[in-house]
This record gives sequence, structure tokens and C-alpha cells, in this order.
Amino acid sequence: MENAVTLPTALIWRMRLLPPSETFIQKQAAALRRFTPFFVGRRRVPGIDIPLNCSLTVNDGGVLGLIKEFSFLYRGLAGTTIRALAQKRPTLIHAHFGIDSCRAIKVASSLQVPLISTFHGYDATQKDFGLRRTRDGRFYLKNRLELQRRGVHFVAVSEFIRKKLLEKGFPPERTSVQYIGVDVNEFSFWTSRNPAARVLFVGRLVEQKGCSLLIQAVGRIQAKIPDVELVVIGDGPERLALEKQAATHLRHYRFLGAQPSHVVRQHMRDAAVLSVPSISVDAGDCEGFGMVFVEAQATGVPVVSFSNGGIPEAVVHGETGFLAPTGDWRQLASYIAMLLSEESLHHKFSLAARRHVETNFDLDKQTFKLEDLYCRVVEQSLM
Repeated sequence: MENAVTLPTALIWRMRLLPPSETFIQKQAAALRRFTPFFVGRRRVPGIDIPLNCSLTVNDGGVLGLIKEFSFLYRGLAGTTIRALAQKRPTLIHAHFGIDSCRAIKVASSLQVPLISTFHGYDATQKDFGLRRTRDGRFYLKNRLELQRRGVHFVAVSEFIRKKLLEKGFPPERTSVQYIGVDVNEFSFWTSRNPAARVLFVGRLVEQKGCSLLIQAVGRIQAKIPDVELVVIGDGPERLALEKQAATHLRHYRFLGAQPSHVVRQHMRDAAVLSVPSISVDAGDCEGFGMVFVEAQATGVPVVSFSNGGIPEAVVHGETGFLAPTGDWRQLASYIAMLLSEESLHHKFSLAARRHVETNFDLDKQTFKLEDLYCRVVEQSLM
């Protein structure tokens, strides 16, 4: 019997393991074939379960865990934790989000391994005055220049995010685009979809996601197509205000709160259109890419949104969906109504959407490209 091949270890660094909205991090790690992922974080949070045998957190519970976490924030990882990680014989650290990456700089140095950082959105787009509002943001601003110097490679989830990173001084020769992708086999697709007259929103209920503008758009649509329903999945500080707005302006609507991924997929299968009309806010927050657009298209659901941030890289206007000028909710309504009322157009867009994801955002293909980057970085670190 042949001996099993031991794969090199990649430490997957995220301060909080792992919020429910970050399935893309867990899925990408699970798709690795040439490296074994091992998650490292500050503490566990309710959401995605990361097994104990493939993860380590600074705060492992109780008062002592809180003390360890506090010490980590102000002094860095304890020697015992560094030694525990060293026993995993890691070959690199892949940190998600720029703020988290700054916390990993000293760890990478102690372990003598290269640090790769992925920027997903706000960490690249938010203006400095917005970052200064939080302790983590201030820590990031204080250490951003050091990250730019000592980080081996910076991954942007879209060309839009790469441009923002270059504007902030990240080195172009060490900054590249790597789309994450989705597991296309996880999203059921039927060529004979017969969806309900339903518009689906999936996202955090914050100003940036544009749900208030979508409610205005659906209200305009319902004046001509009364049976159309808006289904909102997600939670956030604006939920109460949005529910009041919907009660005033809409005939049919449901707010379902945050839902697990399998429930979201079911609602995608039943929806005619996905619309998350993200906008930019004063602090600079905007859509860096938008995995939900790719997930919907994988299911064959056309997308209608605004042409904002990295969204045009995920959605092909006039082929897999429609992108209205940012903030133009009347045009948004017109595009949604068109897809709801023209069956042949909807079918054409549905087929194109699935092909678009299979060609450009297949998780296995995209992760293979990421592992090519891992290999190059590791090889260079050994030279």
C-alpha cells in the first residue's frame, strides 16, 4: 500500500472564525487540492462551524481566553501559540481582509513564512476617515505601510478592488486579481425554470446595499404587475426602517432575516430576479465584487443592480442581467419589470448567466489559479 502524500499547510487567517456571510472563505479553503488549510483566528463567532482539529483560536473560552485575546491585541501572539503553529509546519499564511492581514505580519515573521493578503471590499474602498472610526481601522492605518512593505502578495477580488489598492500605495507588481468563484455543482440549474413573480434581495440591511431603493422600484412595478413579491433575506441596523417603508409602499413582501446558505439557495431557485442595488456611501464603502450575484447566476437567476463598484465584473449588462446607473431606481424598476414580463428574454438571460459562471467563476478553476500563486510565493521564499 502506498504511503499517503503529506500536503504543505496553508494557514488561513481570519480574526473572527467565521461569520455566516463569509462562506466564500470556507469554500475556497475546502477547494484547495495542493495545500492543507488550517484556520487561525482571534476568536470563534456564531456562523460557519470550523472543526477544532483544523483550527486554532487565541481565545479558546473562559476568562483565560479573554486574557489571551487581550494580550494578543496589544502584544501579538504568545510564544506558546507560535510554537503550536510551527508544529503544523506551515508554508505560508493567507490572511483575509486587510485589517486582519496587519495582525498577521509579526506571526508570518516569527514563523518565517510568506504572507498573502486578500482584500474583499471595504478594506480597500473605505476612506481613511471612515477607518479611523474603529479601533481595528486605526490599527490598520497605523500598520498599512508596513503591510505594503512586508506582505509578499496582495490579492484583490476584482479589478475594481485592485485599482483601489494601487491608489492607496500597494505595489502593482505584487497586487493581482483572483476571483474566488462558487461551487457550480452546489447550485441547481434547470433549463426549464418556471420561477414565481418574485424579486429576491440577499444582503446586510445597511445603506450601502440599497434595499430602500429596491423597495421604491418594486412599488413602482407592483402598480402595473400587482402579484410581484419582494423577498428580503438578511439583517442589519436598517431592518425596522425598511420594514416600515415596505408596509407603506408594497402590496406583497416578506422579510426573512438572516438565513443559512441552503435556505438562500432554495429562495434563489424560486426567484425570477435577484436585485441587490448596492451604492457607494460617504465613507467609501461600496460593492467590491458581490458573491451573491455569482451565486444567483449559477442558479440561472438574472441579476438587476446598479453599475457600481465591482458589480460590472460579476454581471454582464444586457446578457446575464441589467445594470442601471447608480441610484436610478426608476431604471432599476424598468429592467426588473422587463425580465418579469418577457419570458423569452428571461430564459435567454438565465442560460447565459449559468454559462457565465461556469466559464469565469467556477470555484475549482479559480482555486487552482490561487494555488499556482501559493506555489510561486513559496518557491520564491525558499530562494
